Amino acid sequence: MLVDSHCHLDFNDFEDDMDEVITRARECGVSLILNAGNNLDELENQLALSEKYPFIYAAAGVHPHNAAEYPDLTAEELIAKTVHPKVIGIGETGLDYYYDYAPRDLQIKLLKEHIKAAQETGLPLIIHNRDSDEDMMNVLGEAHRQKPFNGVIHCFSSSQKFADFALSIGFYISASGIITFNKSGDIRDVFETIPLNRLLVETDAPFLAPIPQRGHRNEPSYVRHTAEKLAQLRDISFEQMAQLTSDNFFNLFRKASDKGRREYNK
Repeated sequence: MLVDSHCHLDFNDFEDDMDEVITRARECGVSLILNAGNNLDELENQLALSEKYPFIYAAAGVHPHNAAEYPDLTAEELIAKTVHPKVIGIGETGLDYYYDYAPRDLQIKLLKEHIKAAQETGLPLIIHNRDSDEDMMNVLGEAHRQKPFNGVIHCFSSSQKFADFALSIGFYISASGIITFNKSGDIRDVFETIPLNRLLVETDAPFLAPIPQRGHRNEPSYVRHTAEKLAQLRDISFEQMAQLTSDNFFNLFRKASDKGRREYNK
């Protein structure tokens, strides 16, 4: 049994075949899916999926690509969205200096509001980090010293230094299909060092389909390929990797633990 700890099933890519996507995921052993937030206007669509499919959960947040659409976002607005029982995380949020779709100072401002929401609610923070390691470490480190919070670096593609920092503040590290790519040797090297009790797996669907599906639309069933590659890297069985990454998910996303585990074990 597997958990896809991060995807975007509310995107238009899935509007024509959602039931088939879910059926394939279940047939491949995916028992729980976290549909991460992209912007607050789409949260209702996420929650509609969560209500239709009991094993799908949601997170509330604004992706850094969309920061310019929410220049006045406050932690209080985010906190208000977490009242729903299926909202189990804050994000995704973070910094993206590769695309720079929003001004960097605004990305940082919104990241800090998401951190405040995580600190106040105790819900995990879901971090997007691309080409922004130094600023990300500074922002997370300063906030964590003031009031600890937990979270996950989703779709990890950074350095050993950044991984070590994230682990030092109690964060989890999530592997996506990137670890299967031929040119991702450096990232695989990092994943060989991550403690087994801090690993998660994800698809980030519809993006970043793993080999052997690279070039196609990604979907939750493909998380199995990532888990198999990660198991190979760590010299354990696929079954062991599936179990430990699922246990890690429930240890982090505790709001999903009771009901989520029941769905997971069905």
